[in-house]
Amino acid sequence: MPVVTHRLRDPDINPCLLESDASSRCMNENNYDKERCSSYFLKYKNCRRFWNSIMIQRRQNGVTPSMPTAAERDEIMGAMGKMPY
Repeated sequence: MPVVTHRLRDPDINPCLLESDASSRCMNENNYDKERCSSYFLKYKNCRRFWNSIMIQRRQNGVTPSMPTAAERDEIMGAMGKMPY
């Protein structure tokens, strides 16, 4: 597997892996009809927006790594009690 593909499939790097897979699966199941999968695209877009804002906050606060690991993201989501996107 190429390095770029491996990075995109790594749950510690890509916080929206589930949303990405769901939108791809929807496209495959619906013969690439984008209108049928718009809710999946919106959820992925909101996921990216949410984690990007977290990453920006962490950079501003000097926290490294700027993207929380998968375990840290689970803690953040658990503290929120619900999905923010």
